[in-house]
Amino acid sequence: MENLVILAQAVKDSAEPVSDVQYVPLDFIWEQIITLTWLQAIIAISFGVVYLLYGWRIFKVLVMICFGLIGLFVGIQLGSKFEKELLGGIIGLFLLAGVSIPLMRWAVSMLGAVAGGILSGGVWYAFELPQKYIWAGAIIGMVAGGMIAFIAFKVAVMLFTSLSGGALIVTGMLALFYQYEVLQEPPTENVRQMLYNHNWFMPVLLLVPTFIGIVVQNKLVKGSKGWAI
Repeated sequence: MENLVILAQAVKDSAEPVSDVQYVPLDFIWEQIITLTWLQAIIAISFGVVYLLYGWRIFKVLVMICFGLIGLFVGIQLGSKFEKELLGGIIGLFLLAGVSIPLMRWAVSMLGAVAGGILSGGVWYAFELPQKYIWAGAIIGMVAGGMIAFIAFKVAVMLFTSLSGGALIVTGMLALFYQYEVLQEPPTENVRQMLYNHNWFMPVLLLVPTFIGIVVQNKLVKGSKGWAI
């Protein structure tokens, strides 16, 4: 009889819903914010402004950097299996950075797809739609962003450079606000509470500078002669 009671309790426990899985990497975002010093935050904002306003002028370099960092990360992960993290990272960095040069249009297409996925996923999250299906919203944005790169190449360049610049600016600004809050007596946690308790907070902060960057870059591109891939 006692065994039946234990079995029934086990079945009941397994039937209880598990805690919600965190599909949006809020912990990762928060870690980036709190680990930046005030100097690093100012540097991030400075580079973000350059990305945001003049990314279309240096997009080839930015594409190389992005793919180089991806290659570095993948190379380190693969090299760790053979205890050659440094060698794997260096090979991956130069390999993907080099490949992105002759395949620039495809590289921009991939980055445009990633940017579109991030933006559409952010909108999904901001409207508090079911997080377990956020990948569906992200896929829609990825498809749209990838197609834009082939239909309107300049728009794709402005999209991923504006998003990159906006992300750097937002991260730097939040890091400065966090540094300010730490110095208060007593310390406050307004930035953390806004990040974790309001779904619209990060998407809005990211969408606003991205939109501004696209508008400004569009005006600058129209006034530029001979802009091409």
